[in-house]
Amino acid sequence: MKLFTPEQIKQANEIDVLTYLINYEPEELVKVGINNYTTRSHDSLKISNGMWYWFSKGVGGRSALSYLMNVKDLSFKSAMKVLTKIPISELDIQENKFKKDLNAKLILPERYKNNDRIISYLVSRGIDIDIIKECIDKDMIYEENDFHNVVFVGYDPKGEPRYAMKRASNKSRFMQEVYGSHKAFSFKLISEKENNTIHLFESAIDLLSYATILKKENKEWQNENLISLAGVYQPAKNLEDSKVPLALNLYLNNNPNINRIVLHLDNDEAGIIATQAIINKLKNRYEILNDPPKIGKDFNDYLQKQYCKKKEKER
Repeated sequence: MKLFTPEQIKQANEIDVLTYLINYEPEELVKVGINNYTTRSHDSLKISNGMWYWFSKGVGGRSALSYLMNVKDLSFKSAMKVLTKIPISELDIQENKFKKDLNAKLILPERYKNNDRIISYLVSRGIDIDIIKECIDKDMIYEENDFHNVVFVGYDPKGEPRYAMKRASNKSRFMQEVYGSHKAFSFKLISEKENNTIHLFESAIDLLSYATILKKENKEWQNENLISLAGVYQPAKNLEDSKVPLALNLYLNNNPNINRIVLHLDNDEAGIIATQAIINKLKNRYEILNDPPKIGKDFNDYLQKQYCKKKEKER
């Protein structure tokens, strides 16, 4: 019995190596010129005009299939499994945006001498002080020098900062991504133990609020995979044409053990539509649960209304 149809093999061969890397391994790409790239793992491997060539090994080609077999040392069967994991139509996710973001270098804002203001702000939002301090210790949160904004930092799998969001630490609604940020590497807390479930949120504040709720319920928040989408996810007008959010897509591709997704998006029209779009795109490949906040618009609202107000009444 053949594992792959002729049509699947034909489609796999049509995926060029740059398209593959943009969608599956964007952290590997290093731009060295106009439309010219190398990779972080192999600096003698060059990609140009749709072709790749590994000079130190004397091998090259065009397709992602040949790249996976010759560079990643995968068998034909294993390489095909990688390339047929998601529909070919999804491989063009925001390709131009990927290329633009990959060309920009993330320049993190200067740090202030301490984090007192942002700690005070986050605590005022109900976030647990120990969770805040742990994120600070891991350089995932810090206080900006000039305007004392909270800076939420996201890292790639190699531990390099690739995303940062500034958020006002006062009553202002100011929020802004730092130049060079790549949404595929948005703010996230990853389990200290192997876990086949991921929890998805619209913002870092909601993510931290959920972690706080877990702690208040005496659950081990450190053992959950919590990922933010770095802002509101905007599906296509026709939900069938929507793309998987960049941060979610990259994490799923890099972590094949994941088989369950829990959606915690906002209780508003945008959140409800985004939830439905993600369910439509991934329901045939993953178990998906919809778990929006039971009270309020988002999980920070829920945290403050359900837990912080309760604490005030107990005083």
